[in-house]
Amino acid sequence: MPSPLSLLLNVAPADMAPGRLQAERREPDPSPLDDAALALQQRLLLPLWRGVEKLAGRDGLRHRQAQRLLAAVQAVEPALAGLDDGGLRARWQSLRLPLRRQGFALPPVAEAFALVREAASRVLGCRHHPTQLAAGWWLLQGTLVEMATGEGKTIAATLPAATAALAGLPVHVVTANDYLAHRDAQTLAPLYQALGLRCAAVRQEMDHTARMAAYAADVVYVSSQVLAFDYLRDRTAQGERAGPLHRVLDRDRAVGAPAAGLLRGLVYAIVDEADSIFIDEARTPLILSARLPLSEPQRQAQAKLAAQALAMAGTLQAPLHYRLQPDQRQARLTGAGHAALADIAPADLSPHETAQAVELALVALHLLHRDQHYVVAGEQVRIVDESTGRAMPDRSWERGLHQLVEAKESLAPTAPTQAQARLTCQRLYRRYLRLAGMSGTATEVAAEIGLSYRLPVVAMPCHRPPQRRRWPPCCLPNQASKWAAVVDQVRQVALGQGRPVLVGTRTVADSQRLSALLAEAGIAHQVLNALQDADEAVVVAAAGTPGRVTVATDMAGRGTDIVLAPGVAERGGLHVIVTGLAPSCRIDRQLAGRAGRQGDPGSVAELVAADDALFVQHAPRLARCLAPWLGHPHWGRWALALLRGAAQWRAEALHRAARQAGDRDDREQVRLLAFSGTGE
Repeated sequence: MPSPLSLLLNVAPADMAPGRLQAERREPDPSPLDDAALALQQRLLLPLWRGVEKLAGRDGLRHRQAQRLLAAVQAVEPALAGLDDGGLRARWQSLRLPLRRQGFALPPVAEAFALVREAASRVLGCRHHPTQLAAGWWLLQGTLVEMATGEGKTIAATLPAATAALAGLPVHVVTANDYLAHRDAQTLAPLYQALGLRCAAVRQEMDHTARMAAYAADVVYVSSQVLAFDYLRDRTAQGERAGPLHRVLDRDRAVGAPAAGLLRGLVYAIVDEADSIFIDEARTPLILSARLPLSEPQRQAQAKLAAQALAMAGTLQAPLHYRLQPDQRQARLTGAGHAALADIAPADLSPHETAQAVELALVALHLLHRDQHYVVAGEQVRIVDESTGRAMPDRSWERGLHQLVEAKESLAPTAPTQAQARLTCQRLYRRYLRLAGMSGTATEVAAEIGLSYRLPVVAMPCHRPPQRRRWPPCCLPNQASKWAAVVDQVRQVALGQGRPVLVGTRTVADSQRLSALLAEAGIAHQVLNALQDADEAVVVAAAGTPGRVTVATDMAGRGTDIVLAPGVAERGGLHVIVTGLAPSCRIDRQLAGRAGRQGDPGSVAELVAADDALFVQHAPRLARCLAPWLGHPHWGRWALALLRGAAQWRAEALHRAARQAGDRDDREQVRLLAFSGTGE
């Protein structure tokens, strides 16, 4: 007998795997042909299908569906304007049964959207515009919606979130970090309360009781990392009842009954900044670990081993004794390296243990750099997310690497961790019965998202025509000349024109270097990076005032809204300076999208150097060949475009291979552990 949940979501009962976690999609058995099929589809079939869609007028069909939705919403609105708040809520509650009977069909959804729109105009003082209504429709249907930066994705998500919650579905709105989850839940709570729904945010610092209360809300705002680890904790707590036999026994539990764990199932998720979560974060598996208790002698032995490994690694020379692999973040000893270690290794360590410890020490010394890959705050080493520039205090490197970095920084070593469970982003989000996403930059990775997560990508038009101007890109010969040019441009725009300026840097170290140069030039500014992330809301709120200079890592590129102060638009709006290209053009587009939001004026300039990390790591030979042309007044722009395209193509190819390898390894682990019924 199909459950109400499967009928509402149009999911076959055979595809559902409800257990102690209530409900989730059953994963297909892994096949050795999966990777070959994925490569074939990605390279040949998907581009061919897109061409067929274009010839068949699929975009026109989607446009007509959106127009029908808008017409239906507008037809309902006159009757809603005369209702008081009590009448509005009563009409909203009357939609619960039609939604459960008809599913997310056009008539009940259009009326629900009209009610949310009316409530938002009364409570928040803003009204969903047509593009947001169309985006809400596609989100409810289970697609990834691309909306240009500044088009109001956060407000658009309230339409499908409230409608699905009214139908009785547990809704997760997944954000990139705790700050955005708390901010969005706090901002939108009055709207949900006006509709009789409860909204809550789950944050890292919450205890178990507070988390359980938050997950019981109708709409839950939570970061991807917190959600994944809470799911793993639930799976770990299930123990033996996570197996397929127990899922069959638990299958008939009623939807909405209290769950044994934190979550109420993986039913419906709206993932904000979906490309960042689905793509950038998917390279690293999520590992739930626990600190191992150490006695004082054990702690001293661990510190001694770390010091010995660093000392031995410091005596080796590249490429004679070792070779670095920056893309895989690995170091490999050569035959000469093994021979050299044999003479200096401690007697209490085997050759294998010595080589393993020294290779990790080489990674800590040469491939992990302070204020780029990690920061030191509060006598602790905190890993920095390279795609966002935010610190991740809850993460640590495996196999003793974290302790080696601590020893390198002369810090007291923390206790090692032991992995309890692991999961990749791909496997987590494929388990949702209905999945949707939002992003300002998804078309570049539409193929991978479509194949990995079964999500089509729909691009929405801008509500207002963009007025962002792009200045001609400039490539300087070295770092010193680049930073000098950045300071000159900041002085010209901020002091000369009185416009706010946002300078985007790739690393914490770059932001600190530029801050020192600006201070030396007498230019007042604010810095936003992993060391000052607690002040993010204050810094961003003031970044649009006249003459304001903000230096930020990529953490200012996603989820933040820089509002222009009065008079700034007349001066030309916000000016964004990109000082280093990211491994993906998506991230560059996100940063540039801070300027010219929702039809506001703005401008973007790219000031890069020929010895930037992206070019040196991923296109060194091409960079040397094109070096004489990069500064040419006529051909420099084309030379930079060629170098940029080649470097980013190689970087993205390596990252894509890492994601596919991680997903393949995870599926292999599931196959090997299938006899026990536990994949995590």
